Amino acid sequence: MRAIGNGAPTISSDDLIAEPLGGHDVATTGSALEVLRVSTKLGLTSFGGPIAHLGYFHTEYVERRRWLSEAVYADLVALCQFLPGPASSQVGIAIGMLRAGLLGGVVAWLGFTLPSAIALVLFGLGLQAFDIADAGWLHGLKVVAVAVVAQAMWGMARNLAPDRPRATIAIVAAIVVVGWQTAISQIGVIAIAGVVGWRLFNVDDLADGGDRLHVPVPRWLLGLAWVLFFGLLIALPITRQFVEAQALALFDSFYRVGSLVFGGGHVVLPLIQAEVVPEWVSREDFIAGYGAAQAVPGPLFTFAAYLGAVSGPAPNGWLGAGIALVAIFAPSFLLVAGTLPLWDVLRRRGAFQAALRGINAAVVGILAAALYDPVFTSAVFEPKDFALALAAFGLLQVWRLPPWLVVVATAAGGQALVAF
Repeated sequence: MRAIGNGAPTISSDDLIAEPLGGHDVATTGSALEVLRVSTKLGLTSFGGPIAHLGYFHTEYVERRRWLSEAVYADLVALCQFLPGPASSQVGIAIGMLRAGLLGGVVAWLGFTLPSAIALVLFGLGLQAFDIADAGWLHGLKVVAVAVVAQAMWGMARNLAPDRPRATIAIVAAIVVVGWQTAISQIGVIAIAGVVGWRLFNVDDLADGGDRLHVPVPRWLLGLAWVLFFGLLIALPITRQFVEAQALALFDSFYRVGSLVFGGGHVVLPLIQAEVVPEWVSREDFIAGYGAAQAVPGPLFTFAAYLGAVSGPAPNGWLGAGIALVAIFAPSFLLVAGTLPLWDVLRRRGAFQAALRGINAAVVGILAAALYDPVFTSAVFEPKDFALALAAFGLLQVWRLPPWLVVVATAAGGQALVAF
């Protein structure tokens, strides 16, 4: 990653900040149709979770098309790892904005997101239309979720809680969340972990030097993005207390999840589970959908579309899916648009980095709590279930098979267990 230019970065008084990110490293001209075509290709073929998605993006955007340089791509990935929400989707949105402005960001998200969202909604509607609650393959989908979350937690623990202080934060966070299973407890754990990280870890500010980061979007969008992000985060739950509308409640719940989940990917599971289970979605349908989400390409956050489709009170179906999908990704748009021009300042601040170390460690603990409940408790009832989960974990972690292939194999294994 490149160092940053001397002095504090400034935003010019022009209506447009049209300089490319990182000097001349980004081709800022391109059509939205071009972005849509490339992102749709990625949405149809990007299996393997957020880390794999970043690899696909690098191959397509940096190596093959040269829309941006290695250094700029590293800057974008670092930024989106620090933001709450799905990091891979945010990187795609940022690249779309750099290539074709605000519309480019929108179509980059549409292309990458809609294929998996449509597939999961169809799965959810089929789940409701047919009596498959006791199907062996559906139980296999619940079992494979155990392996997938365990693998995610293992990898994150090695990277985000590698030492004694951070491992302790993760363990304490898991204990608190298991004992107090509410959305408020998870948010409180994240906030406290940030304060602990800020006070505990010593991270020096990054040295000055190098190019500054600029983003080619209208200047007014920077302020509007932050006003909308915090305005909706505050206004939606307040309005929900006075207006009894399921559509509003659905949007509020998924918007809050998209705004507050750090780490993206599988970390979204416990926050969503606290919001929708059992009020709108049964534990069984929740875990079945989560298992199915492993078999489709694209971002894991499209799980929200499935939940919106199968939620109990109307709106559900396609309308509920659309509300949930837009709500959970809306914070990503606002955060990317509002943070890109400020990244020069934030990424150099040691206090900011120290707080994030504590937050990331707490995220590991929250995911560990989710591995136990609801994932493990909803899928493993007998020794043969545990054996199937272990086999799936081995295929993922040891043999490194693609997740979609492991999902298919585990679903078949679940069907086979019915015969025994």
